[in-house]
Amino acid sequence: MTAKKSGLGRGLGRGLDAMISDSSKPRMEEKKSEKPVKKETGKAAKDNVFMVKLAQVEPNRKQPRKQFDEDALLELAESIKQFGVLQPLLVQKKEDYYEIIAGERRWRASKLAGVKEIPVLVKDFSDQEAVEISLIENIQRENLNPIEEAAAYKRLMEEFHLKQDTIAERVAKSRTAVTNSMRLLKLDQRVQQMLVEEMLTTGHARALLAIEDKDLQHAAAVKVFDEKLSVRETEKLVKGILNPSEKEKKKEKDQAQELVYKQLEEKIKGIIGSKVAIHRKNKDKGRIEIAYYSQEELERIVELLETIR
Repeated sequence: MTAKKSGLGRGLGRGLDAMISDSSKPRMEEKKSEKPVKKETGKAAKDNVFMVKLAQVEPNRKQPRKQFDEDALLELAESIKQFGVLQPLLVQKKEDYYEIIAGERRWRASKLAGVKEIPVLVKDFSDQEAVEISLIENIQRENLNPIEEAAAYKRLMEEFHLKQDTIAERVAKSRTAVTNSMRLLKLDQRVQQMLVEEMLTTGHARALLAIEDKDLQHAAAVKVFDEKLSVRETEKLVKGILNPSEKEKKKEKDQAQELVYKQLEEKIKGIIGSKVAIHRKNKDKGRIEIAYYSQEELERIVELLETIR
């Protein structure tokens, strides 16, 4: 599906307002004969802006933003109680309600404030335009967490078949920024949640992407959080996990050899029936020490060795 060459494509460099004004004509101005949504007051505060019942407005279930700061919502609700909703919500008309394209935060705060009516600007949008406008509004206001933003880019690519270059142009970001954002979706789900909860930064997350093993990646993320590692320290940690130093390799090799010799000691102990210790000098040389605790036990061991001869 090819992206529409509308004002939507041109307007991003000029901001959300320009994009909205270019994208489509307002429904209420064009269709004055159309019946209003049930319970709508019909009062126009200014051109194209109408006061409607709060109950007749609903969020877009597919909008990118999923999490809202409760404290910030309460602050906005207090402001709305005093001054009202100063900026109309951008909506589109459905069969019996208005769907929010931009302004869900104001809608949520209005509910907390006990407001009965809110101002809305009604326009027509395609599904793609609705997603793009919602995405851009949230990005411009820095409302999306990194995973929500990445998921929105992914949806534009998969559902609307936009290329990364086109998406980057839409949101006024570099292609590299969009690519790096989408790479975050490759993180283990537990690490993604840590990023959402701000336990990690995007810098930490990008460093952890190099670890492909999901459990190892999550363990490293927990270590980063617990030890409050910087991004540079995280990169060093990841490098150490992926490329152990010669000292670490030697330590691992020695531990492996130690396990082998412990197994040999147990094997000899099973044959002789007494405690045995193997003392290594180097790779090929060493000595075997057999313990005995009485004259009788020593004689028994000697007799056993003679049978081997």
